[in-house]
Amino acid sequence: MKMLLGMVMGFGSMGILFAFAQEIKPGQTEIIALGQDVKLEMVLIPAGKFLMGSNEKEKNRDEYETQHQVTITKPYYIGKYEVTQEQWEAVIGNNPSFIKGAKLPVTNVSWEDCHAFIKKLNAVANGGFRLPTEAEWEYACKAGTNTAFWFGKDITPKDANYGGSNLGRPVAIGKYKPNAFGLHDMHGNVWEWCEDWYGAYAEGQLIDPKGPAKAERRCARGGSFFDPESDARSANRYAAAEGSRVGYIGFRLTRTK
Repeated sequence: MKMLLGMVMGFGSMGILFAFAQEIKPGQTEIIALGQDVKLEMVLIPAGKFLMGSNEKEKNRDEYETQHQVTITKPYYIGKYEVTQEQWEAVIGNNPSFIKGAKLPVTNVSWEDCHAFIKKLNAVANGGFRLPTEAEWEYACKAGTNTAFWFGKDITPKDANYGGSNLGRPVAIGKYKPNAFGLHDMHGNVWEWCEDWYGAYAEGQLIDPKGPAKAERRCARGGSFFDPESDARSANRYAAAEGSRVGYIGFRLTRTK
């Protein structure tokens, strides 16, 4: 995969630098250098259609996973990995995670904290960074599949870090195989905040859905090291108060192309 680095920008006294791809092609990686050898990798996801939710025969499915067709009309970038502790510290200057490790996903960050991170990033990075919508997250996770997990109908400890792996903690990003889009840890490790409020899906075929206008809790996706295999399914949905800070929720960035 060819990586083309372009403009470089400074980030105040912390000396954080950003390098952007000059050409954009589906599957291309965008590299954002955060200084001191800390980098953020984003993968370009093509526009397309997919079946969001789970079919009625899927094991452990929930009533709020009603299957429906979704069209993603524009390509977008999404993090190759979950945001790490070293990336968070490079931008914010602290590390809120209880279990420390530079390459571990950052945790103990609320939905609101993630927006503070994104706001600071966007101030110097030509904008566009945000949390993914639920539809964007699930489309990226499934990567053209329609099974419970991108690798099939079942999950084992060799596939992801979930409760059944019995590790009891997050692991470094990139330990497990990527999906067809080149994304790691879409199942397990830590839950990932999404932009949407949590609620029932709208009916019918949807185009670039963004969830309900208002609800009580925000969505998170992917499951975690703490939770059972059913929670790690591609279509599974989790709801949490946007101020929640816990050791099993982190996030993955998206960037508008």
